[in-house]
Amino acid sequence: MFPLNLSGKKALVCGSTQGIGFATAKALSQLGVRCTLMARNETALESAVAQLTPVPEGTHTYLVADFSDAASLEAAVAQAGTQTFDILINNTGGPAAGPIRNATGEQFLAAFHQHLLANHALATALLPHMEAQKWGRIVNVVSTSVKIPLKGLGVSNTIRGSVASWAKTLSNEVARYGITVNNVLPGATATGRLDAIISGKAAKATGGRDGVEDEMLAEIPARRFGQPDEIGAVIAFLCSDAAAYINGVSIPVDGGRTGSL
Repeated sequence: MFPLNLSGKKALVCGSTQGIGFATAKALSQLGVRCTLMARNETALESAVAQLTPVPEGTHTYLVADFSDAASLEAAVAQAGTQTFDILINNTGGPAAGPIRNATGEQFLAAFHQHLLANHALATALLPHMEAQKWGRIVNVVSTSVKIPLKGLGVSNTIRGSVASWAKTLSNEVARYGITVNNVLPGATATGRLDAIISGKAAKATGGRDGVEDEMLAEIPARRFGQPDEIGAVIAFLCSDAAAYINGVSIPVDGGRTGSL
């Protein structure tokens, strides 16, 4: 049996002051991982770090970065590159909702920089250490739109697909070094992002917020929204030695909503 224990490992967890990112950091810290949280709000980062499970080796820390700002991202990558991390969790808030026919080139470029290029820059900075020690984990929090595009999320559908293809390509290149690269695809999860999507739909719907929620829940076999901790648990498992032979896959965690195998 493989123990779900990651004591002595260090992780960089992006978008980790709330929602899925914070839930992931909590799950990893419970397995003994020393976490460095990365987000744009320093006050929220300080609060989040204080809530993580203490680890025997060192303390949890944070880096301030805004992935929508090129200079901020560049500085964060430089800071991360001066440290050694065994685990990288790429997690960034999704692009605004809207039909793809109304999307502008600027919106596509902004999302491309905030998601794919940010993921790539961080992975490139951290991979040398992972390769040298013959062990590493990269998990990207993406979306079930990788499997089936979601209605009304034109820019997001497009960018999420590019991230998944990047991850699959990278997984093939680094597998020989004991490094895995996987994607977790959250379904409708009770986060600020879901709340914003529901509010946006409710503003245009006749049934109001309750009607929008009922319609969304009807598409989920589990008949409920997911919880961030449920997503975080899957991510933590993928970082463990028990998941060492899982590589280059995209795993929906969505209560059965995605209509494909």
